[in-house]
Order: sequence, then C-alpha cells, then structure tokens
Amino acid sequence: MLKKYRIPAVLLLMMAMPFAGIAAGPPAKSELSNPLAITLLVVIVGLLLAIGGLAYVVISAAQFYYQRVKEVKKAQGENPLAKVVTVLACVMMLATAANAQEAADAAAAAAEPVSTTISGLSKVSFYALLSVIGLELLVLFILLYNLKVLLAREKRLTVAEAGEQAAAAEVPKKERLKNLWMKLNSFRSLHEESDIELDHNYDGIRELDNKLPPWWLYLFYVCIIFAVIYLWRYHVSHSAPLSKEEFEQEMVKAEAEKQAYLAKAANNVDENTVTLLTDGAALESGKKIFTSNCAACHSADGGGGVGPNLTDNYWLHGGDVKDVFKTIKYGVPEKGMKSWKDDFSPVQLAQLASFVKSLHGTKPATPKEPQGELYDEKGGQQAQPKDSTAVSLK
Repeated sequence: MLKKYRIPAVLLLMMAMPFAGIAAGPPAKSELSNPLAITLLVVIVGLLLAIGGLAYVVISAAQFYYQRVKEVKKAQGENPLAKVVTVLACVMMLATAANAQEAADAAAAAAEPVSTTISGLSKVSFYALLSVIGLELLVLFILLYNLKVLLAREKRLTVAEAGEQAAAAEVPKKERLKNLWMKLNSFRSLHEESDIELDHNYDGIRELDNKLPPWWLYLFYVCIIFAVIYLWRYHVSHSAPLSKEEFEQEMVKAEAEKQAYLAKAANNVDENTVTLLTDGAALESGKKIFTSNCAACHSADGGGGVGPNLTDNYWLHGGDVKDVFKTIKYGVPEKGMKSWKDDFSPVQLAQLASFVKSLHGTKPATPKEPQGELYDEKGGQQAQPKDSTAVSLK
C-alpha cells in the first residue's frame, strides 16, 4: 500500500516546494554585490590572466630551450627532456596546489558561518579572496623565476656555442696558413724525397733536386725587371738624375735656402751681434743711405762739417763697428744727432755702419780736425782725446 501512494506523494512534495520558498520571504542579498568583493574579484581575474600569459611564455621558452639543448647534447646522448618536464611539472604542481588550496579555502569559507563583516563582506569571504590573490601572486613569482632560469641557461648555451664555433674556425685558419707556407716554399714531404733524389751520394749524404721556392723565384724576376727599368731611366734616357746630379741639385737648393735664411736673420741684428760687412752690395746700399741722410753734417766724402771727420783715427763714441751701429741706432740727442732706428731696418743700419767704417783712411777734400779719442783698428780705443765737445756722429 505504501508503494501505491509513493509516486503521488513525491509529486505533491515537488509541487509544494516553490510555494514553500515564497512562504519563507525574499532571498538574502548575495555577498558578490559587495564593492570590496567585486574589487577583489577583479584583481583575481587580472592575476589569472597574467598567470595564463606568463605560463604561455614560460612553456614556449622551455620548448625552445629544449630544442637547443637537444641539438647540442645529442652527440653526448643526454636527454634534457626530463629536466624540462620536471620543471614544468613542478610549476604545474604548484599551480594545481594553489588552485586546490584556493578551492579548499573557498569551501571552508562557505562552510563556516559568518560571524562579523569587513566593509559589508564577511571575514571568511574577505580572507578567502585575499588568500586566492596571495596564491596567484606566488604562482606568478614562480613562473617569473622559471622564466629567468630558462633565459640564463639559454645565454650560457649561446656563449658555449660561440666558443665552440670560434675554436672550430681557428683550426681551418691554421691549416690554411700551413698549406700556404708549404705552397710558397714548395716543400716536399719525406715520402716524396725518393722522387727527387739524384744519383749523387757522398758518404751517405744524398742530394735532392729541390726546386727553388716560388717566392724567391718571383722576387728574382722582379729584380730583373727593376734593373732594366733603372738602366733605361738613369743611363740611357737620362729622364732622372743620378745620385751625383741629385746631390748637386740639392746643394744648390740648400744654398738658396741658406741665403734666404740669412737675409731673414739679418733683420734680427743689433749692436751686440752686428759684424762688419765687406761685400760691395751692402756697402753700396750703405753709401746711398749716407749720401741722402748723413752727408749734410759729415760731407759727402766723410771729411766732416757740422759733424766730425769720419776718415781719421779719432772717434767720439767708439770706433768699433758695434759702437758706430749703436751711435747711429740711438743717436746722441744732447749733441744734436737723432736716432735712426725708426727710419731704417737693422740691416740698413748695419750697411750704413759698415760704409762709415769703409771711409777710414780715405782722403777727403777738406778734412775736419780730429775729435774724440784715438782708435786703433787692431787694438781698439786709446785714451787720447782731441775734442770731446764736438757735436757729431762720432
């Protein structure tokens, strides 16, 4: 009988359940509508997206690193897949553990009754969401660490490959140099000596018919060509000077440069370095200056006028060429003779002083009586004053 009324009873109970809910009043407000919960959920979703992207990068880097290691270690028979799988397994286990912990925390949060709230959100829900965020951050850090490890291993692998490639390239280079050296010298190996051995044997000393090294032979050809060109250029066509002719040309050039230097250096002469000029050109230049500037006081022949006689042995301010140069250069203002240093160059002053000295011993038409002190051309000034009051060049 009970079996007879079981099905209708179940149907009645199912029909009564909606009405029982209406009778209990409106549903309670969900915690997911809380602003703090929404913010934490947004952070959780954002971290999940970051974890997904970073996980994709780590997996791609691991696959690339695995291919590189597989190529490099293939000859050694090592299988790096186990290490990579181990790393990825650790990462996945941590991620799984984090998700499991997240689910456990969520279940615990759902199971425990709400005792107090934080900003309208129950403490259990709040701390559960924070735990999820913490776990996501931990997974994120783990992924970043594994990515860093993969990148470091890839860098070491690249450096090792570069070293191996450099070493591999060095061997052929040495080999090429060795082959070049053998070719330049036409060396023969020991097992080839029998092919070039002559029949000449003296006390066990054999003779080989070695060819001359190509570099020596080519150098000899170059010397022959150079000798022919040299002979034609210097001894047949005379299109270039011989060593003697070149030396003479250089000497002429050096003499011209010397004269130019002396002409330039002459302007640096002063009363301490001036020397007596004896060449005709210099004395002629001095005579022109004397005639146009000094003859008015000393007469054209140097016999004296307002100024003293320049042809005798007596001088008022010294008879050496340096004394005469100094007297002309600075003048004797207290006796009426001006300074000529601003009118003539040092070379012209030297020429004028040398010309004045050349007047000594000449016979002027009307010589003035001696003035000053006797000057010996060989021994220098002597103390025999004649007239110290005269106003003159001397």
